[in-house]
Amino acid sequence: MLDTSRLNERLKNCEEFIHSHKVSVAGRLVRVVGLTLEAVGVKAAIGSQCLVETSQGDLIAEIVGFSKDITFLMPELSLQGVLPGARVVPLTTKFRLPLSMDLLGRVVDGVGKPLDGKGPIKNSDDYQINSKPINPLSRRAITEPLDVGVRAINSFLTVGIGQRMGLFAGSGVGKSVLLGMMTRGTTADVIVVGLIGERGREVKEFIEEILGEEGRARSVVVAAPADNSPLMRLKGCETAVQIAEYFRDQGLNVLLLIDSLTRYAQAQREIALAVGEPPATKGYPPSVFSKLPQLVERAGNGGDGQGSITGFFTVLTEGDDLQDPIADAARAILDGHIVLSRSLADAGHYPAVDIEGSISRVMPMVTSDEHQQLARQLKQVYSLYQQNKDLIAIGAYSRGNDPRIDQSIDLMPVITFFLQQKMLEVIPYDQSLAQLQEILSAAQAHAQNKQGQ
Repeated sequence: MLDTSRLNERLKNCEEFIHSHKVSVAGRLVRVVGLTLEAVGVKAAIGSQCLVETSQGDLIAEIVGFSKDITFLMPELSLQGVLPGARVVPLTTKFRLPLSMDLLGRVVDGVGKPLDGKGPIKNSDDYQINSKPINPLSRRAITEPLDVGVRAINSFLTVGIGQRMGLFAGSGVGKSVLLGMMTRGTTADVIVVGLIGERGREVKEFIEEILGEEGRARSVVVAAPADNSPLMRLKGCETAVQIAEYFRDQGLNVLLLIDSLTRYAQAQREIALAVGEPPATKGYPPSVFSKLPQLVERAGNGGDGQGSITGFFTVLTEGDDLQDPIADAARAILDGHIVLSRSLADAGHYPAVDIEGSISRVMPMVTSDEHQQLARQLKQVYSLYQQNKDLIAIGAYSRGNDPRIDQSIDLMPVITFFLQQKMLEVIPYDQSLAQLQEILSAAQAHAQNKQGQ
């Protein structure tokens, strides 16, 4: 006689096994459109990885969307060798990013695989990845300045530990060099650099020449050059932030440099348009403007027992247009912006920081009243000269008409020298303030001499 109770128990156990392991169903490839693969019969969640059969072996692709029974996948590498009707098999295990102190001094790709030929990276056994955003009420306030070793930034645009800054510039104005200067001069414990969508030549150049051996020893470089797929460029940014989060959770102060946030947005645009999302602003779909704050907000100060992530995100302003959609969106979600001027760069003024168009929103919280007053007074002198520069250049202004303009003419060479710095030169925070005070003392002495005459 059939024991129905035992049979029901076995059926229940089978259902629980299927539910707990979420067994996925393989499918087949039906179409390739651009860089997007379309498959049917694939039963797996968005973000899952799949193996796609090709003539050269299996290709890893990630599920980025679906429509009815069609599943959209984006490959990590090129589509070379993909076959019509190829088998698509969802992976039951997800690749885990290797997170440990062994990452220091290493160069990895967009998904954390080593590029430097130094062997595999050990994974931390006791660290549990938590991708949930920190409760804003749990974050510590920004109260301390961060020394970045660049005089113009330390003096006029002081950065706080845990701040998120934007570096806005067109192509060829010196963004990467300025990032390299900050990596060498910063007092942060760990530096995480994300080179996203840049030329392949610049990756090795940045590591060997700009970063150097000393900077590389306490750095992690995530490289996803321009020839990588949109998925790898997108993941490159997220991998860099996740590595920074690991070091922050170890109680360390991290300097995160992402070059560039624009390439991240462009990669998301390529993926979103490929799966059918309609464009909104200048070709950018709405998902782009949703992903930007999700990435940026992961930086900042942690909670009790955690360190901090001070983030610098470069933004490529196409045609030097600061009203570009990505530049405008980034400016609204960041804690300040540093604008690099093409006219200054063309004149050989490096770093080409435009102190008039730049601002650090947390500077009043991390600097003294005296420092703020010094910076404000010299900025006013600099701005006054810029407003009357054309009149001075053509000889339409006569000395003696306005004492303030006379003062700006006399002090401008000193201020210009102060704002410039050699690529390998590191000027600490305290030294920057001392030199700032010297300039103001010279300005006051100049004004007294004029009054005495």
